[in-house]
Amino acid sequence: MRILEKLPNIGPEVARQLEQVGVTEAEQLRQLGSREAWLRIQAIDPSACIHRLYGLEGAVRGVKKSMLPPEVKAELKDFYSAHKL
Repeated sequence: MRILEKLPNIGPEVARQLEQVGVTEAEQLRQLGSREAWLRIQAIDPSACIHRLYGLEGAVRGVKKSMLPPEVKAELKDFYSAHKL
């Protein structure tokens, strides 16, 4: 198991993608933030969806994506809409 897979919402595929874009540790992800991490993943995987962004934000916060507050999800949705390919 990769170190990143120990974070909530991070499975083998997302961990692999994070490593591919240079994020190999949880603290790196926290410092980078979900939005920048998602943009980097989107650059290598144009199919990266809003749920991946929610998952990354949950990983940064240490919670399941379903536990994100509605206002955070709304902000992420606006970000996603502005940046999706």
